[in-house]
Amino acid sequence: MTASALTRPGQRDRLSVKLGEIDWRLVILLAMVGGAGAVILYSVGGGWSPWALDHAVRFAIMTAVMIALALIDLKWWFRAAYPLYALFLLLVLMTEFTPLGYVAGGARNWLNLGFIRLQPAEFVKFGLVLALARWYHSHTAAEARLSWKLLIPAGMIGVPFILVAKQPDLGSAMMIGLTGAAMMFLAGLSWRIIAAGAAAAAAIIPPFVMFVMHDYQRNRVLTFLNPESDPAGTGYNIIQSKIALGSGGLLGKGFGLGSQSQLEFLPERHTDFIFSALSEEFGFVGSFSILLVYAGIVLISLRIASLSYSHFGRMAASGITATFALFVLINGAMVMGLAPVVGVPMPLLSYGGSSMMTLMVGFGLVMAVRVHRHKELPKNSGLL
Repeated sequence: MTASALTRPGQRDRLSVKLGEIDWRLVILLAMVGGAGAVILYSVGGGWSPWALDHAVRFAIMTAVMIALALIDLKWWFRAAYPLYALFLLLVLMTEFTPLGYVAGGARNWLNLGFIRLQPAEFVKFGLVLALARWYHSHTAAEARLSWKLLIPAGMIGVPFILVAKQPDLGSAMMIGLTGAAMMFLAGLSWRIIAAGAAAAAAIIPPFVMFVMHDYQRNRVLTFLNPESDPAGTGYNIIQSKIALGSGGLLGKGFGLGSQSQLEFLPERHTDFIFSALSEEFGFVGSFSILLVYAGIVLISLRIASLSYSHFGRMAASGITATFALFVLINGAMVMGLAPVVGVPMPLLSYGGSSMMTLMVGFGLVMAVRVHRHKELPKNSGLL
């Protein structure tokens, strides 16, 4: 593809040109993770049912959706940013305050629409990235660094954070807060504000843990510090995960031969602790290989963000990449006992429809930034 073909009016909008501009390396890496997820779900489930086939079919469908979304002009993503954020926030409110919301795993974080069940907290992360990307696109670097207008993006982050934390879904609330904080940092937030925020967090976290968290959430945090204090109770999950990770050794026990997962000692082996199951069966080599693929996805996505002519494109692609990287880092730390168990899945490896849908739509946006990287978007002042 020549530069002239990309810049010539009419040529750039041809379907064949757009498909050629998709970064297929990223598609392949995502497919490798999704395929690895199907393999390990087949193993821990003892066959295609109950998880592996669903995971594979969902991933195939969402890959097609991702490629289709990559063809959508950035101006439509830009225009949809605030409406989508508002829609996903409404879904969170419906979960909390209408009979459509129901409790699962101790949190009222699912929305039953009859024909489908959704976890709105997953979608609001994507809506937040879009909304923040649009806001920062329309404001100057000085305003993004230090100004009273930063109260607006802080509010965009704070409202869904509080609503989701109230459900209570600590893992999703934490991801919302960290995603928003990462985007503010990437936008050039003043180091004075970053230092003040870190100091405030250090002061607030201890009383929050002791007096605001629910008992089971507090136990998770305290157990993380010393899981052996209650090996048959609150420390069970972390201990079994560490056993699975260590027992895999260098090359693993082999496909379908992981005792922790096959004998069901490992809890939530198809969701939160699927990385432990993979490490037990495929060892250090298998788990490290998956982490390398994750690293490749992050690096390619950041490269795509850097190529965008529009600030909206750079911020949107960077925000999706930051969210993805946070999923990997928090789940990895969680299963290794380096962070409390907060219910954060390993992206595209764990079983779960809402999480997969959100991430694949997000990567559709990343690829749209790649395909339409020459697109200039208007600068408009104010929130709207």
